[in-house]
Amino acid sequence: MVEGGMKCVKYLLFAFNFLFFLAGIGVIVVGSIVETKFREDYDFFGTKFNAVSIFLIVVGSIIFLLGFFGCCGAWKENYCMTMTFAVLLLLIFVLEIAGGIAGFVFRKQIEDEAKDAMLKTMGNYENSKSKVVRTWKVAQGDFKCCGVNNYTDWLDHSPNKTIPDSCCMIHGCDTGDYTKLYQKGCLNSFIDWAKSKILIIGGAGIGLAFVQILGVILACCLARTIKKEYEVV
Repeated sequence: MVEGGMKCVKYLLFAFNFLFFLAGIGVIVVGSIVETKFREDYDFFGTKFNAVSIFLIVVGSIIFLLGFFGCCGAWKENYCMTMTFAVLLLLIFVLEIAGGIAGFVFRKQIEDEAKDAMLKTMGNYENSKSKVVRTWKVAQGDFKCCGVNNYTDWLDHSPNKTIPDSCCMIHGCDTGDYTKLYQKGCLNSFIDWAKSKILIIGGAGIGLAFVQILGVILACCLARTIKKEYEVV
């Protein structure tokens, strides 16, 4: 059993893993919220943009399990479990860095695909009961926008060449009077919204990454002490 300063490290590592365990639950919740938002409100993006929410849920699940694994290793003072925890934690840190770089590199491609997806759904805007209608209604109402780039997109791409009521700044306006419509497009509004959420997630991720490095150091210190005690015995 570890004594002295290493006993403090043991309890610090246990506390760290408990917080890590809770962080995993938090990431799963955020991923689930994002998944629900895309699936129910912004369905014109289809399934390709669900990758972000699925990634968050998967990472959250791994962090959740890893936190539990680390708690057991620290409490039981098991060298194998503690070192496995440290290696897996370091691996997740590398994957987080790689994911952040990939998101930065492909950000322009994501914007282009979002634009194509939005324009494509305009061509299906004809059934008043369709999910496409609800999606556009929610998006244009939430972001106070109209069309992809502006209201003229509806005149160019919708089947009946009309502008939906959800583009009105005041409910029930004459959509033929363009001065009464939202002038900005939904693409930039959506991208700005997504960027704001990504900044929050990114900031939390950076903070979590530094905590992970601390966890790796604590785990390695504890594992080394446990190994020395085994060798003495």
